[in-house]
Amino acid sequence: MPEEVLVGRQPIYNERLDVVAFELLFRGAASQTTASFTDGDKATSQVILNTFLEIGLDNIVGQLPAFINLTRAFLVGHQQLPMQKDRVVLEVLENIEVDEEILSALRSLAERGYTIALDDFVYEHRYSELVDIAHIVKIDVLALGRETLREHVRLLQKHDVRLLAEKVETQEDFEYCRSLGFDYYQGFFFSKPKTISGQRLPTNRLAVLQVLAMLQDPESDVAKLDREITKDVSLSYKLLRYVNSSYFALPTKIDSIHRALILLGVDNIRNWVSLIALSGINDKPNYLILDAMVRAKMFELLAEAAKRPDRERYFTVGLFSLLDALLDLPMDDILRSLPLSEEIGQALLGQQGDLGKALRCVLNYEHSDWEALTYAALDIHTIKETYLRAIAWAREAIMGLADINPAG
Repeated sequence: MPEEVLVGRQPIYNERLDVVAFELLFRGAASQTTASFTDGDKATSQVILNTFLEIGLDNIVGQLPAFINLTRAFLVGHQQLPMQKDRVVLEVLENIEVDEEILSALRSLAERGYTIALDDFVYEHRYSELVDIAHIVKIDVLALGRETLREHVRLLQKHDVRLLAEKVETQEDFEYCRSLGFDYYQGFFFSKPKTISGQRLPTNRLAVLQVLAMLQDPESDVAKLDREITKDVSLSYKLLRYVNSSYFALPTKIDSIHRALILLGVDNIRNWVSLIALSGINDKPNYLILDAMVRAKMFELLAEAAKRPDRERYFTVGLFSLLDALLDLPMDDILRSLPLSEEIGQALLGQQGDLGKALRCVLNYEHSDWEALTYAALDIHTIKETYLRAIAWAREAIMGLADINPAG
């Protein structure tokens, strides 16, 4: 069954009370209204994964920026940041020790175009260099008395930063902060965090680990990565959804993993797969995954036998033809969240076009409807051969995955 994924979202306002951004928060269960976790890196990874790969950034924040809390590991590069720099604000948590490694990392991120915010900041002179790097400073209104808050604002206004009052809980708090000259406001007085939910397609942890290992191999090329990633329907789904997101604003839809790899590049793929592995997703292959792999390979072999171009698109149709069963959602709903070309959409929804004819052929073979078994003038022996080869390929792929970690 699909797993529910959650992200907390709290709006950030300007002095006119227009929503100008959202802070994204870790949520571990539907009943959970506050963050509760012991592993900060994992929580950050889950927020990023759920936002960008599972639910979709646009579905959570629209076109507004998203504030995301980051641990030290993410800031200094132990974990990568595969995020659109013009769509996110990176929050430096208050419990991170400020040393030269952090200062150097933040300078680099700022130079690369990221917006840096300091969370729950308490001003001390020794942090002046950190403030000079930052673009936004968030001050906890509840944690400081009125006079201390006023002094903080006076000192910080000497720097080129915008000030955000957080944990504003009353009209009086808001009016006082506005009189001090704060730029942004956040707190229960305006809105409590809202939990946004979506559904995650179960991911084969072993497939993720195999791809991750291959990404570390300097000898790996796009063709090898294509072969490994397409063994896992969930990875394929997520990567195609990401590359077809509004961030890339491509004039045409990307229909195959091969084309996605060329566009994203190995470094970007490595970043996303690393996050998926870190998140601890560990569902094992089941008969639906195997069936999807068989269909995908049979599609590809039929296209090869019929001398069709762009055989990767045929593989995609086969791979995704069981997504409705995997996600327990109607296919048209899935295709709205994963925009593919019209040709692929028509094949999956109505078995139209040449891709649709190939899909009917595969389905007829699965149902032993020999009289209706036809595609591109191929004889029945050739069609049968593509199925047997697809079965062998899928079983070998599953066994190869199991060999990495027999204990699962």
